[in-house]
Amino acid sequence: MGIRMMEKQQAVRLNKYLAECGVCSRREADKLIDLGKVKVDGFVAAMGTRVTEESAVTVNGKPVQSNTKRVVLAFNKPVGVTCTEKDAHAKITITDYMKYPIRITYAGRLDKDSEGLIIMSNDGDLIQELTKSVNKHEKEYIVKVHKQIEDSFLARMREGIFLKELEVTTRKCEVEKVGPYTFRIILTQGLNRQIRRMCESLGYRVIQLKRVRVMNVELGKLKTGAYRELYGEELEELYRQTRV
Repeated sequence: MGIRMMEKQQAVRLNKYLAECGVCSRREADKLIDLGKVKVDGFVAAMGTRVTEESAVTVNGKPVQSNTKRVVLAFNKPVGVTCTEKDAHAKITITDYMKYPIRITYAGRLDKDSEGLIIMSNDGDLIQELTKSVNKHEKEYIVKVHKQIEDSFLARMREGIFLKELEVTTRKCEVEKVGPYTFRIILTQGLNRQIRRMCESLGYRVIQLKRVRVMNVELGKLKTGAYRELYGEELEELYRQTRV
C-alpha cells in the first residue's frame, strides 16, 4: 500500500487536516477554530470548513504544511510511561519518551503500570478505527498474578465479569493458562484497566501485564522502549482489517 496523501482538489474537514499535519488533535483543532485562530486563504475559518492541498492554512499566523508521509509504528511501552500527550502530573508521557520528530499519537492506552505493544501513527483515521471498541479488534496480553491460577478463575474470565465500578459486563474472551501464575488473554474491548479489574473481582492481583499483539501486529522481539516502523504486508494487512 502506497503513502496516502490528500488528493488534489479532494476536500477534507479542516480539523482532520490539522490533525494529519501534526498540528494538534481533532478536538484541539476544533478549539482553535472556535477561537478564530485558524485561517484558510486569509479568512477566519468556521467549524465544518473543508480544505484541499492547495488551500493556504495558518494557525496563529503560521503556515501549516501537510505531512506527505504516513507513519505507523509498533512501540514497546515500558512500565512507568503514561499514555497521554500532555499531563502535568505524569512523570513521563509516551510522546516525551519517544521524542518522534513528527506528531504521532497512540491507538489504545496501556496504563502506567503495564507494558508492551502500542500502535502509534499520524494517520488519524487508522487511530480512530483501532480505538473504537465496537470494531472488536483483537488485543492479546500475557498476565502474571500473585497466586496460583485455578480452573474456575479461567472459566469465569472467559464468560465475562460484571465490573461494578464501571457498571458493565465484559465480553466473552479467550483465556489460556501458560504457567502456574501466568495466563494469556485475548480481548475485543478496551475498558479502563479492564484486565486488572477482572482479576481483582476474582481475588487475584496482577503483578505483570504485557500486551503482545494488536490484531495482526505482534510485539515479537522488539526491545522495551524501542519502536519499529510497519511496512509491506504487515501494514497492508492492518489496513485491510481496519478497512481504513
